Amino acid sequence: QVQLVESGGGLVQAGDSLRLSCAASGGTFSSYFMGWFRQAPGKEREFVAAITWSGTNTYYADSVKGRFTISRDNAKRMVYLQMNSLKPEDTAVYYCAARVRPYRSGAYSRNPDYDFWGQGTQVTVSS
Repeated sequence: QVQLVESGGGLVQAGDSLRLSCAASGGTFSSYFMGWFRQAPGKEREFVAAITWSGTNTYYADSVKGRFTISRDNAKRMVYLQMNSLKPEDTAVYYCAARVRPYRSGAYSRNPDYDFWGQGTQVTVSS
C-alpha cells in the first residue's frame, strides 16, 4: 500500500508562486510514475503534470506548460510541483498520484492511469 500526503497549498495573489510537496510512504517509490492532478469546484479532476520514475521525462497540461515544473527526489520519497505566475483559474484542490503498475507509453494523463491518490491540498489564487 502506498500513502501520499500533499502539502504546501494556500491562498496567494495572481502572479505569485507556490511549491506543492507530496510525501510518499510504502512501496518502492523510486519505481513509481508520479503525477499531479487538480479539481476545481464543479469540474472534473484534470491532469496537471507527470514525471517518470527517474525524473528524466516530464509531461504537462497545455494550461500549465511554461509556468509549472514537476520534480522528484527519490532519496527523500518526495514529488514537487513548483507553480509560478499563478492565475485565478489555477484555483483548485491539487492531488498527488502514484502509478505502481508498469508504465505504458502515453498512460499518464487520465485518472485511471494511477493507482494511489493523496487527499489533496487547496490552492486559491485571488485576482
